Amino acid sequence: MPSTLFGVPDEFDVIVIGAGPAGATTAGLLAKRGHRVLVLDRERFPRYHVGESLIPAFMRPMAELGITDRMDARGFERKYGGTLVWGNEQVPWNFSFIEGGAYEYAFHTRRADMDSLILDRARELGAFVLEDATVKEPVEEDGRVTGVRFTLRGVDTQHEARAKLVVDASGQSRLLSRRYSEVTWHEELRNVAVWTYFDNCERLPGDEYTNILIEGLDEGWFWAIPLDKGTISVGYVTRSSHVSKDGRSLQEIFADEVAKSTKLKKMLAPANQAAGWRSARDWSYTSETFYGNGWVCVGDSAAFVDPLFSTGVALATLAGSVLSKIADQIVKHPEIEGQALKRYATAYRGFFDEIRSFVERFYDRTKYKEFYYSLAQEMVDPERTREPSADFVQLISGLSGKHPMLNLDLSDLVGDSVDFKA
Repeated sequence: MPSTLFGVPDEFDVIVIGAGPAGATTAGLLAKRGHRVLVLDRERFPRYHVGESLIPAFMRPMAELGITDRMDARGFERKYGGTLVWGNEQVPWNFSFIEGGAYEYAFHTRRADMDSLILDRARELGAFVLEDATVKEPVEEDGRVTGVRFTLRGVDTQHEARAKLVVDASGQSRLLSRRYSEVTWHEELRNVAVWTYFDNCERLPGDEYTNILIEGLDEGWFWAIPLDKGTISVGYVTRSSHVSKDGRSLQEIFADEVAKSTKLKKMLAPANQAAGWRSARDWSYTSETFYGNGWVCVGDSAAFVDPLFSTGVALATLAGSVLSKIADQIVKHPEIEGQALKRYATAYRGFFDEIRSFVERFYDRTKYKEFYYSLAQEMVDPERTREPSADFVQLISGLSGKHPMLNLDLSDLVGDSVDFKA
């Protein structure tokens, strides 16, 4: 096999575009199964990314990668549940992950640190990783994606690598899915967020100390996520239509809404702003096609949902775990590619739509917590085998384990039993 760039081969089993959690999880688990994998990312890690609060479903693929102990060793803040100011009477209420499944906690973490930890593990497991690598276009032969062309920062030459399967894990850049697929924006979740970071905040009391705070107001909601060294990430989310009709800046809206809050206002009373402002808008979408001939999406390149319940990273890494098993079988049995990717896409879309539907209905802040509990039960436990509160926690933990996404099986295609459980 020829070597063309820094000792990296130019032919692989799988090429992964994007080294974030979805891409690094997919690549690491494929390398663990003995496959030759190339990961390309246009940035150099560690790099900033919003999304610091995680949910228990994230722990499953991290256990597969063998890095759950490393998260504790790095001192990431454990997240045991959440505190909500939400509903008809704006009465605060709590949830605890221990009620919902196998993992009683997740983590709050700076994403730069967390993402680097996953990517470093993919390297350890044998994946070839090139940072500062910008993918320019796919290589196509007879209507099939067979590789990519890319450049390295500071190097004029364009390079080419080939693979049996190319994975688009490029996040909201959607490098392949943008080329081969339209996108559906979810109108009910066309929102804008503005966020920053504060030091010297007052924390929630007692057992709520490490909880994420989600505080709803008339026109939007706040998150407050405790990070290391007393820093808290605080963001405000509201409808894009509200902002477009408002003459105030996002920063002015943020400050005015903080003044209307209850718990958050108290937490920020002694605080100092410790970073600049960031914003994002119109992010909830689904790619119409998750795969094609020789390529497949995972993570935000496939779909992204409003961050209300911090599901993004967990969904991306769960999908990466499942896709690693699918891709393993496709490399071994190329003839099953179309059927296998169709099953993956159907299950992935269904899992995503379940979360999106719940978030859309949860946005109705005129109800009581018992309504939200019963809504979760209706979705994940229609036989009512558990308490509604437990169903609520299971759903927002990302652990609705009966879903086909978490139980894919290709044994009828490959002729033997393959465990696809995430």
